[in-house]
Amino acid sequence: MTKITIIALLMLLTACNSNYSPKPSGYFKIDLPQREYQLFDKPGFPYTFEYPVYASISRDTSFFEAKPENPYWINIDFPRFSGRIYISYKVIGKTDFSKLLNDAYAMTYKHTAKASSINDSVFITPSGVRGIYFKVGGNAATANQFLVTDSVKHFLRGALYFDATPNEDSLRVVNNFLQEDMRHLINTLRWR
Repeated sequence: MTKITIIALLMLLTACNSNYSPKPSGYFKIDLPQREYQLFDKPGFPYTFEYPVYASISRDTSFFEAKPENPYWINIDFPRFSGRIYISYKVIGKTDFSKLLNDAYAMTYKHTAKASSINDSVFITPSGVRGIYFKVGGNAATANQFLVTDSVKHFLRGALYFDATPNEDSLRVVNNFLQEDMRHLINTLRWR
């Protein structure tokens, strides 16, 4: 045997003794901002609430290429996360309360095809605002939605969406983070 053959054989034998373990797939690290809130209190709006300082608010100018039915529809944008909470507001009486409630459930359950679960929970905030929070599991387009109402005059619905392909694993950290901001918005919401 030649020296080259012996060296190659030794390298082959030592290379086979290593303990190989595949690395799990991972995602980029996301630096989350410090929580701090500011008041949304625009004159003429029928509601106020607190929202994060790392978000901005804009008026919603289109609803599926149609004009929103009133000027109180807004978007809360999170540019750092390419996320947006769509807020729609309706006056009870102009539309029947049971229709508003059924429409909110229908919009949530449109995600059934991609969702692995949809859990709804009824709540009452410390200020007496009543609502339902929807947590949607799986690779649905939205994982967090809510509705709040006084069941007499005000009906407000919110849904968090990302400008990204829905992937529950990769969006989990940001979804959980913004879920807390949504709960803060709900708990600080006041009707006028």
